[in-house]
Amino acid sequence: MSCLDCSCILRTRVESIRPEKQSQNSIHEYLADSDLAWIPPSTRENEVIFCSSNVSHYELQVEIGRRFNNLTSVYLARHTPTGMQVAVRITDLESCSEEHLKALQNEVVLSHFFQHPNIMTLWTVFTAGSWLWVISPFMAYGSARHLLKTYFPEGMSEALIGNILFGAIRGLNYMHQNGYIHRNIKASHILISGDGLVSLSGLSNLYSLVNNGQKSKVVYDFPQFSTSVLPWLSPELLRQDLSGYNVKSDIYSVGITACELANGHVPFQDMPRTQMLLQKLKGPTYCPWDINTFPCGESRMKNSRSGVDSGIGHQQAVCFHTHSSNR
Repeated sequence: MSCLDCSCILRTRVESIRPEKQSQNSIHEYLADSDLAWIPPSTRENEVIFCSSNVSHYELQVEIGRRFNNLTSVYLARHTPTGMQVAVRITDLESCSEEHLKALQNEVVLSHFFQHPNIMTLWTVFTAGSWLWVISPFMAYGSARHLLKTYFPEGMSEALIGNILFGAIRGLNYMHQNGYIHRNIKASHILISGDGLVSLSGLSNLYSLVNNGQKSKVVYDFPQFSTSVLPWLSPELLRQDLSGYNVKSDIYSVGITACELANGHVPFQDMPRTQMLLQKLKGPTYCPWDINTFPCGESRMKNSRSGVDSGIGHQQAVCFHTHSSNR
């Protein structure tokens, strides 16, 4: 039994994704075998996974998602030599921009570098013609965002949120200890396996604080984010001034993700992007949490003079302080 099936945590039993009929538009015919393969070591204890780099060894069953502006298709597949269910991500490299190729390369390299059970691992990466195939563990419960949309449209229980964020934060802490900023924390990048193991994904926009053997205190780099990611980004990252940002920007994103899991939707999501940006930079005039659940009140907490420590505005801090004092 996984943590998602426990009756003390959930009122709704969550079913893991089951294989469906294989897509009729199989893409096997478009792909050829390749000698280029890379198989990283497993990140789980006492687990050794050997997935081949032969396209014909993977039976695609159903498309379960898309990534990289729909350039990448994600499939549930069966590795026929072992009968094991795996996730297969297929990307047409010829359709990718230079930024997308850099992001893919970054994700592959860092997945090999990180060795932690709460960070998503890639078992095999290889090319077949102009297509990039990435083989990874099949996460039966999908992402935390998938669980929200399917089972908890009005938000999860505190116990379930705690279990999910505990695993994600463990993986994030490991990244921070190794000098990396994730910069892409959100519910859709928190994946959950059939046995309840939480893994942090979305490694394509990670940034290293270590350069030429020296660890920087702040970062000024601004990647090519999709506008759909903006609600999770911290004010100091969006501000792009001489103060820069650091690992604390990820803490802001964790807070936004917690709100997302608690309410079923993301703070600022109904705002025009320009207005959302201004609200983040100036500090929101309202509480981003559901006001029926977390009423705003008075607080002695003050804004940081620097305005760059965590990106949390005064009104957000007021709400958090009020909720904590009422518990």
